[in-house]
Parts: sequence; C-alpha cells; structure tokens
Amino acid sequence: MSQPSGPQFDVIADGGLDPYSELLNAVPVAPFSVNFGSETRLASDFSDASGRQEFFRRLKAGTPHPTTSQPTPQAYAELLEKATRPTLAVTISSGLSGSLNAAEQARALVPQTGTGKPLTIHDSRTLSAGQAFQVHAAMTARAAGHDVATAVAWMKQVSEQTELYFTIDSLEYLKRGGRIGRVQATLGGLLNLKPVVTVDKATGAYTNVGRARAWKGALEAVANQVTGRFGEGTPLRLGLLYGEVQDSTQAVLEILRGRHPILWSGFAPVNPVLAVHTGPSAVGLAAAPGKWPWEK
Repeated sequence: MSQPSGPQFDVIADGGLDPYSELLNAVPVAPFSVNFGSETRLASDFSDASGRQEFFRRLKAGTPHPTTSQPTPQAYAELLEKATRPTLAVTISSGLSGSLNAAEQARALVPQTGTGKPLTIHDSRTLSAGQAFQVHAAMTARAAGHDVATAVAWMKQVSEQTELYFTIDSLEYLKRGGRIGRVQATLGGLLNLKPVVTVDKATGAYTNVGRARAWKGALEAVANQVTGRFGEGTPLRLGLLYGEVQDSTQAVLEILRGRHPILWSGFAPVNPVLAVHTGPSAVGLAAAPGKWPWEK
C-alpha cells in the first residue's frame, strides 16, 4: 500500500480558537469582532500583552459592556481565495455562534467549480481549548499526508474524548452578555455562586455542571469534574486557560497533578470571544485521556 505524501488540504479556523504554541494550531483565522458601543475592533487587536490589558480594563469598566460579532462571510472568503487546495474550516460551536453559517455563506462568494478548492466545514461543537485540540488533530492528519476525510474522523474522535470546563468568579458577565441561559436556570439565579460550566455536546451551548461558594472551592470543583469524568489515575492531556492572570489556572493543574499522570499540559490566555462572557477571572481547561487517538 502506498503511503500518503504531501499536504492534501489547507486548514482554517475562526476566532473562537485559543491556540497553543506546543500544538499544531498555527492556522489562518477568520476573526471575530468586539464591539464597545458604536466602536468595533477585531478581537485579534487584543492578542498581545498591552491589548489584553486594554481589553480587560474596558471589560471591567463595563461602560458599555462589549459584545462580540461572528466573522463575516467576506472574512472567510478572503481565506478561501488564498487557498490552493481543498480547505477544511474548523468553527466554534454552532450553538454559541453563527460563525459556521458565515463560512457556509462564503461558498457563494468564492467560485469553487473546477478550481480544486472545495470547502469542508466542521462544527467543533466547542470552542477555545477544545477547538484547539481539534485543529491539532486536523493539522496532524495534514502533516502526515492524509486527506480531509481522515482529518474529520480524527477530529470527531478527539471531540468524543475531550471535555471543556471553566469556572468564573461571578455570573455578572454572563448576565451582561445575555448568555446566562441554562447556567442561571440550574443555579436558581444566585449570582454569588461560582459555577462550573461546560459546553453540552448535544446542543453545543453552555450548561452548568457544578457550583461552589468560594473561589478555591470552584477551582477544586473544576478538577473534580475532570477526575470524575475520566477516573483518578488516568493519564491526561490538559489545555489550560486563564483570564487576566495565570495563578488560579496553575492551581488547578497542581490539583490534577496529585491525581493523574499529566502526559501534556499547556497554557493559553482566553481570547475576547469567550472573555466577554466569563470576565477577567476565568479559569478553564480542555481535558482528554491518554495519548492522542492516532498515537494509540
């Protein structure tokens, strides 16, 4: 049997992705926008240290509270026009954003017939670190010379294995952003509680899976979700997430180190697409058991 050779396709993503330098996450991105009242900025404007400081300062001020806008079809079209091969787009959950629809609309803007540049769109059903794991799967398949179908199969395997959890110091930012929904319902509207939130794989939307009354308890609750899901002693891969500072996320890693062999861990800052709803004190992670599916 002949071995696959050479990249068979290109991979793109959207601004829901929080990339890790240690993973194959360096892909072109269709950016989200952040709106402060009538002022609109690309979320990528806040990616460096000074930009993040500005973003969190304005987020905490809340005058006005920022909102986010999905990538435009034109933003996706610009990426597709640069492609010379079939393209695989890995989007934030369609239960959280209309980004996937924008990618679909881009099909009509870029002629594909006879160009060898068909577009495959994959709904990650997650975001941030969870989306990063799936992009890594797609890029690993590409690096090995496999086709889009293999990349999608590997992403689905990664999705099935991976859980995304985060906690926040206050529900106020979810409330301001209008995304509190099922989280508020399960907490009974008590804004002084610290929720543990995940993305429901069935709906692709936020849902609450735990709670705590103190911040330290919330960090332990995140770790408890991971251990409860995979079982104590199970080796883990961890994509850790932090808001303004990394200290609390490091504390969660240390808790998990006491329960699990850590095969890989990396840290990434939460980008404005998620931070608008979580606030500056976000702590989160994507967790998956054992080796990557293609390594087993």
